[in-house]
Amino acid sequence: MRSMLLWAGAILLAACSDPQPGELFDGPYVFAEDDQWQALWVCQGQVKSYSFPPPEDTLHIEKCGLGASLPEEQASRPDLQYQNASRIAAISDIHGQFGLLDQLLKAHRIVDENGRWHFSDGHLVVVGDVFDRGPQVTESLWYLYRLDSQARKAGGRVHLLLGNHEVMVLNGDLRYLHDKYQEIETLLGKTQAELYGDGMVLGAWLRTRNVLVKINDMLFAHGGLHPKLAEDGLTLEQINDEFTAHLVEQEDSLRQGLARYLHKSDGPIWYRGYFEPPQASEAEIDLLLAHFGVKHLVVGHTTQEQVSGFFDNQIIAVDSGIKRGRSGEILLVGPDGLYRGLLDGSKVSL
Repeated sequence: MRSMLLWAGAILLAACSDPQPGELFDGPYVFAEDDQWQALWVCQGQVKSYSFPPPEDTLHIEKCGLGASLPEEQASRPDLQYQNASRIAAISDIHGQFGLLDQLLKAHRIVDENGRWHFSDGHLVVVGDVFDRGPQVTESLWYLYRLDSQARKAGGRVHLLLGNHEVMVLNGDLRYLHDKYQEIETLLGKTQAELYGDGMVLGAWLRTRNVLVKINDMLFAHGGLHPKLAEDGLTLEQINDEFTAHLVEQEDSLRQGLARYLHKSDGPIWYRGYFEPPQASEAEIDLLLAHFGVKHLVVGHTTQEQVSGFFDNQIIAVDSGIKRGRSGEILLVGPDGLYRGLLDGSKVSL
């Protein structure tokens, strides 16, 4: 009898560590309480949990092949401006396509073959929209969360910028949620907004992310910046502070004035005016670049067939259609110029 139980347990462990197609796996979702933390997974459609004290050092937790590395430090808001970055890579609109994210980062040696940071003091910018549409949002977020910690220790940075889909999910707008996550909500008895609440490790981390970042002579924002922001003389700090202070409507004060404007269609997570009518003019693009002291604006949100340059590469669009789950590209910036990084590891000059 004992051998039969051991055999059955071995089968269960093997099944849990090697997810099969068509079965429901997700997690972990980590609740960070003052004196006791709890992690929840869904393994083969079954809820698994693990409780542990707040980590005093980096802690790796894992069940059914789904892991997370929890650093001891609390999430804090990154700087908005960086100079002298040796290399930059930018990608956007992952939309739960973890496999393509991982493949592109490995192909261009942003990470090594084990998925660990390999970009030295370089900067990786994820220009918004990890959430929605695809089936591996959780895996993508924990991957970037871990790389964020590893990059800082190596002198580099990972910048996950807020996109419209991050803000939508945090505010309970689930129109583009993959069916898988509706099942996860039912199994765990919690909404997506609750699973990414401010008491959750990933939820707290997301609440400290910025909506834009300036690195060397490049400014990154998910949708882009409307020329009106330059005309009104607003600084990057004013835009970011006002936007993030009103990130989650139920948690923050009512959006009014500038905050309301920034969260609407002309704000930095929704704007499409570099590509669609009413389209920004060359003079307005020049005004934006001059006002913010950059040579390039790098954006996602508006899908292209490839990483593409507009207005003589003053505007660079990095939403290369990864959300479709078939292919994608990454922008590579170095001393020798601007490149489209392809899925096979090759580069094409932009």
